[in-house]
Amino acid sequence: MRRPTPLPPTSRPPRESFSRAEFSETPASGDGELLAPVVSLNPDREQPAREVEVEVTGEQAFGLESSAVRGSVRWRDVWRAARARRKALRAEVRRFTVRQRRRRMVAIGVVSSLALLVLVTVGAAYSPLFAVEQITVVGTSQLDAGEVSDALADQIGTPLAQVDSSAIKAALVAFPLVETYALEAKPPHELVVRIVERTPLGVVETPAGFSTVDGAGVVLSTAQSAPEDLPSIAVEGGLGSDAFLAAGQVLRSLSDDLRAQVTAVTATSANDVTLTLGGTDTNIVWGSADDSALKSLTLQKLMDAKPPESVSFYDVSSPDVAVVG
Repeated sequence: MRRPTPLPPTSRPPRESFSRAEFSETPASGDGELLAPVVSLNPDREQPAREVEVEVTGEQAFGLESSAVRGSVRWRDVWRAARARRKALRAEVRRFTVRQRRRRMVAIGVVSSLALLVLVTVGAAYSPLFAVEQITVVGTSQLDAGEVSDALADQIGTPLAQVDSSAIKAALVAFPLVETYALEAKPPHELVVRIVERTPLGVVETPAGFSTVDGAGVVLSTAQSAPEDLPSIAVEGGLGSDAFLAAGQVLRSLSDDLRAQVTAVTATSANDVTLTLGGTDTNIVWGSADDSALKSLTLQKLMDAKPPESVSFYDVSSPDVAVVG
């Protein structure tokens, strides 16, 4: 009986899938075709070694490599790596903060310099190196500068920064002519006292005699006879009244030439100040002290147009409608 023709072979498996030993144990048919492999029934029979190709993925390879590294890396290597990382990080931080650190150093230097300068200045100012050795009085015309300087002699030897302003004020109160004063320290050893004297405006008759007063009513001196170069002031209410203050303000608003011609000032209230010009006994009705600058200018124009010798009075109480009579 004839053997039937075998079916067409299916796709041949890749040659790499089987080793040479497997092909050597697979008999071939008489036609040269491959048959199924023969499996040995004797497990004790030695089988030849087979070469097996194993495909390893990337994750598996990394795990193997990590395992090998963990097995070979020591703690010293880890410490060195961490130290190098920290050093590199500090270098980067310093590189990116160089401007900020430079500004901080400049600010610290400026503040330190100012603090040192203040400490040195304060220490020197309060030390005997800058003690008062000379007192200079300036601005006096009626006062004796020497007398004022002698009254302040207790400040000699005091550091300029510790000069007692209260003691100086108490000493200057004894001089009625002193209206205001200012202290100026000139290192290393000079103290300058700048004085503004009171301006005498008139003479007031009192039981003690004739007292010279300024515009504020401060008595500057008292004599038995009235000075000839100052006008007499006769007001109701005394030196502290509104009438006296208005008369003093009017006298201060006059020009020097016009004030020199006034010989008397009278006022019963702050609204009826009257001046008298010497030689002609011409009266000037001034009224209140309001608009004194405008009234003074109007009076000067009236006197230029009509001299005092030709009139008996000037009324400038209303400067816009002045009257001459």
